Amino acid sequence: MADSDSEAGRAPRTGGDGRGGPRDEGGGGDGDGGGGGDGAEPRLPGFTVHPSRDFVLGELHARPFRPQVGPRVFLRYGFTVDEAAAEADRAWFAGYCRSLGLQGPGEAERHHLVEIGEGVLRRERHGEFLTYTWDGPLDPAAAIDGAPAGHPFGARFRAPGPMMVAARLDVVPADSSAFERRFARFDRASLCVAETDGGASVIATDFRQDRDGLTRILVGDRGLSPVQAGAQSQRLLELETYRVFAMLGLAEAQRQMPRVSAIEGALLALAERMRTSVGLEANRALLDELTRLAADLEASAAESAYRFGASRAYYGIVRQRLEIFGERQREGYFTLSQFLSRRLAPAMRTCETLEERQVKLAEKLARAATLLRTRVDVELQQDNRSQLAAMNRRARLQLRLQQTVEGLSVAAVSYYVVGLIAYLAKGAKTGPLAAWLPSPELMTGLAVPVVLAAVFLTVRRIRRHHSDEDHGER
Repeated sequence: MADSDSEAGRAPRTGGDGRGGPRDEGGGGDGDGGGGGDGAEPRLPGFTVHPSRDFVLGELHARPFRPQVGPRVFLRYGFTVDEAAAEADRAWFAGYCRSLGLQGPGEAERHHLVEIGEGVLRRERHGEFLTYTWDGPLDPAAAIDGAPAGHPFGARFRAPGPMMVAARLDVVPADSSAFERRFARFDRASLCVAETDGGASVIATDFRQDRDGLTRILVGDRGLSPVQAGAQSQRLLELETYRVFAMLGLAEAQRQMPRVSAIEGALLALAERMRTSVGLEANRALLDELTRLAADLEASAAESAYRFGASRAYYGIVRQRLEIFGERQREGYFTLSQFLSRRLAPAMRTCETLEERQVKLAEKLARAATLLRTRVDVELQQDNRSQLAAMNRRARLQLRLQQTVEGLSVAAVSYYVVGLIAYLAKGAKTGPLAAWLPSPELMTGLAVPVVLAAVFLTVRRIRRHHSDEDHGER
């Protein structure tokens, strides 16, 4: 095994609360550490610590391998949870631990283990799911179908959410009758057998559920060290956990496929209508439908983006775990890598294909929308030009009408002014100057051209004044 695995597999020191965790070795009384009991000056300055430093350093040791000795049985259950459900479960688990006289997890603690009798129960909080893993001694002579003695998943256990993972792993000597009896129960059609750790162990599983809904995994010990046994058991349980959650992407892809296919068909129909559509209203209606399709596609892609990304990450972890095993094939059987590659790889390709379809379909919708929007803009400009031309025609007609009205108004005003002059002439004929004045008819006739000219000039001056005011406002 790699050195890093050996280091990670070292057993952590265990405090009085039953949890695995390194003790604080700093500040010793020998004076070599920072701030010893003899009052010596610290060797390093007290720098301001980044708030995430403890989390980053502690995460490397969050899931240490626990050395395992002798026949052992593991039970793991994985539940999907959101933040509220995870916090409620942490509070419940803390109370459960206190009822056993043990210390429960803290508010920010994502991994916690407690010793219950001869077994150990571990709670682990992941991104979208939460796992409980229990391991305890296994009686090789016990019934294969019976529940392991001392497991905590009974009436007192509270499931935090819908269950996704249920697995049982048995570690027994490879050359024992217990191994042969368990091996004989597997389905030969999907049985995977591989030797690992240079032949120090043999792994067997058919990835099927038993009557209790558990995926059974069997490890035959051929001389595994306690660290190797602990590391291999943990990796096998992680393999089962992540391969299950990786397949959720396929379920999401199958759910989204009909929607994507429907949008593709609708886009094809719209493209055919775009070829023959004429008129601003028709193109606007097409643009509205195209916008609705684009919104539906964006909603579909947003719903599946997280699921596909998570499945890729889980699949990467599965492949990494399989590479670490260094499997050696047994004749007549699949290895775990071969079996899972035949099942998982096509599922992941299906997810990738659907993602590519969504991306390309979004590009096609964007191009079609741009084309339609351009066509609508051009038709709007043409319509605006037609409206402006009509407005110009109406303005010219109004101008002509105004000029006609102005001409009529000059005649009307002149008529009234001449009538007033006629009245004045008749009145003057009866006065003292009557002998010197011409006849009223003559005076009225002479006044007509003068009045017409005066009224015309006055109206023209008023119109020019209004025109100058309009230009000044512009």
